[in-house]
Amino acid sequence: MNQFQLILLLLALVIFAIFFKQLFSGNHPKRGIDFESKIANDTIGGVSRPDKIFKKVEYQNQSKDRTQELLNIAKDALLKNDKSEAKKALQTILIREPDNIEALRVLGTIDLEENNLEDAKARFEKILEYSSSDDLTHNHLANTLHKLGIDDEAIRHHKIAIKLDENYAPYYFNYANTLYDLGQTKEALSLYKKALELDPSLKDAKKIVSEIENERD
Repeated sequence: MNQFQLILLLLALVIFAIFFKQLFSGNHPKRGIDFESKIANDTIGGVSRPDKIFKKVEYQNQSKDRTQELLNIAKDALLKNDKSEAKKALQTILIREPDNIEALRVLGTIDLEENNLEDAKARFEKILEYSSSDDLTHNHLANTLHKLGIDDEAIRHHKIAIKLDENYAPYYFNYANTLYDLGQTKEALSLYKKALELDPSLKDAKKIVSEIENERD
């Protein structure tokens, strides 16, 4: 073996040594690791690395697409009355985006229907931290608080919901229900009639108005 061949052999050995050191060091990309869940809140790259900025934008778009996909899964599940599947999809969204208002609202509504009142209350209150003028959430929170027996606060949120949208009949109907339960029949009757004025198709309101008026006769 001449000197040149010896040099090539030594060089090859060095290259193999470096390769195997890198291979077993763990400093190489691994399959199956969820990159976005590990660094969802990290700032990636900067002005000096435009390639990183574009990767970040791509990640955000993918995140929005995935969120919409999960919302669609939840809505389809609810149409099939599969609340368990809907909750899984919505909870996945909230792991990724704790402030997603739509996911919080739908999940809170499911909690309210299933009588998980403290959970529903927490979700609706969280929405209002982000969006204090969300009239639908004020309405849901009012219904939840009434079921919890916190009626002064329930009435306050009923009034806010109506103030934010004075032409939505269900808000008057729900407020009337709360007052009726509290024995404030006269005030409730006025609100039921207002709800019917805005939406004459509310059969439950018609029935209750008829019952109250018959009791008075």
